[in-house]
Amino acid sequence: MFSKSLQVLSNCRNCWILILFLFAFCASCRKDPASGGMPTRAQMVKQVFMQDLNKLDSAASTLYSDLKTGRADTAVQNAFRKARLAYKRIEFISAYYSPETTKALNGPNIPEVDDDLRVNPPQGFQVLEELVFPAVEPGSRSEALEIVTVLRSQINRLRKISESNELTDSHVFDAMRLEIFRLQTLGITGFDSPVAFHSMPEAASALQALQSQLHIYELEKKDRNLAARLNNAFDKAVAKLQKATDFDSFDRLDFIKNDANALSALLLDAQNTLGIAVFSENRLLAPSARTLTDSGVYNTNYFVNLDEQRATPGKVTLGRMLFFNPVLSSGAGRSCASCHQPEKAFSDGETKSFAIGTDGRRISRNAPTLLNAGLQAVQFADSRVAFLEDQATDVIQNKQEMHGSLPLAVKALRQNPEYAGLFSEHYKDGVTESNLKNAIASYIRSLTAPQSSLDTYFQGGPDMLTIQQKKGFNVFMGKGKCATCHFFPLFNGTVPPFYQETESEVLGVPATVSGKNVDADLGKFMLTKREPHRYAFKTPTVRQISKTGPYMHNGVYKTLQQVVDFYDQGGGNGLGFKLSNQTLPFDRLNLSNAEKNALIAFMRIL
Repeated sequence: MFSKSLQVLSNCRNCWILILFLFAFCASCRKDPASGGMPTRAQMVKQVFMQDLNKLDSAASTLYSDLKTGRADTAVQNAFRKARLAYKRIEFISAYYSPETTKALNGPNIPEVDDDLRVNPPQGFQVLEELVFPAVEPGSRSEALEIVTVLRSQINRLRKISESNELTDSHVFDAMRLEIFRLQTLGITGFDSPVAFHSMPEAASALQALQSQLHIYELEKKDRNLAARLNNAFDKAVAKLQKATDFDSFDRLDFIKNDANALSALLLDAQNTLGIAVFSENRLLAPSARTLTDSGVYNTNYFVNLDEQRATPGKVTLGRMLFFNPVLSSGAGRSCASCHQPEKAFSDGETKSFAIGTDGRRISRNAPTLLNAGLQAVQFADSRVAFLEDQATDVIQNKQEMHGSLPLAVKALRQNPEYAGLFSEHYKDGVTESNLKNAIASYIRSLTAPQSSLDTYFQGGPDMLTIQQKKGFNVFMGKGKCATCHFFPLFNGTVPPFYQETESEVLGVPATVSGKNVDADLGKFMLTKREPHRYAFKTPTVRQISKTGPYMHNGVYKTLQQVVDFYDQGGGNGLGFKLSNQTLPFDRLNLSNAEKNALIAFMRIL
């Protein structure tokens, strides 16, 4: 029968395209012998994914045609929106199984410097978005066509990669929950739709894809009530996103607490009810986290070089003793706590810390808070080291900071019976340079930001947030664009939901509060000598920000009002610096005084 069908098809125009499609489709439907010859649930999810991938390719093809034939701006923009909606349907699997290709499809519109210091130009939807919104300039069509051509090649690459991927149920559910986390941290903030502000419809499209794929697992056969609750939660969240009248007014606080958190929690319940294993692997965000805002779901031991460097209570206690001990400095009485004072959220309140000695000189940069330092993939404002142990080395040996000597410190500690005994208790080889650094790093990893009223609110505790603070959260997560760099809920630059990298940004920070010239500190450029990194600095946490002023790497701003005004003007380029590599959007935010005050009120509760 099948051979006769092929014979008929062979007499048709374009028949071989159809034949190849049939063979490809059949190959994707390979039966699992263990399931009685039927495709597994995961295989069925993959089939739908591959079909959605074809729809994405078709939407990109239409976009290309509309650009090439010179159709009106509105037609091109509508085609772009449809292509992005199609992309969002595949995002949860694409980002999970093929992160690099996904980044090529939908990465930020900024050049990337890779590990080999090659500067790779941006590509994909976000580059294209800035070419077609708010209008398609006549001179931009050829460039846009090139971007779509590359985009389609990446879609084809994703198709080829995906053909050989074997999905499992555990991975599918993991990917679904990570997509919920992605939507609330990146999607609804405008992170990947910074010009078109099509974030809410796109988030709805992603949720609809998850809901559709979830039906494959027939949860209702295991627990009808749970299936109904989960389905209703999807319906409610999608409806709320689709009813959003505009980007700025969307109530993200309500959506995260009552919709996104509910969905991720119910998906975990569904996974457990279906008997699908939840991963126990080591991650920054626990694989078993019900929501992003639960207590204790972030692993401060994740960014360690070796398993034996993980913190223990004994190492933390020892590290705390060293942190406050001037034995690590050159006899000037300085300890780590001199510049990282607990009562000031482990900063020091100075524009720049005083250099060691008595001549009044200052070190080159502002002392950052150490709270949540263990939740960052890199350390220092210029990201020059990856591990806290290496940060300790740098600070201790820096002539301006501690001007100390690790060998001399080890010698002194070995001669101290109390320290020698504690090191022997917690390290098999006693006092060594590496153990000394690890003890200090262990203490710093224990310094997590205390529970805030925002955390309590999300975790179901008393609602202690004022109307102004709630408004400020929504400004932070929306119109203010703060959360596109300071990612919720850690409010630092470690990128969710995988948390593998901590970003740097080029803001164009001025040298003085008058804002006449950009600060001369070249930041990360001093290490890499690559133009995208000129004036680039690591994105710090906003947690405990009311205690960590003055602000910016050079301490130029004394108040949060000054900081907000700087961002509202569009950073350095808003001040007229003309930095070609500024990553901060330099259009004015046009925040009202009420919005600025609400934003500041919100940040103060962190």
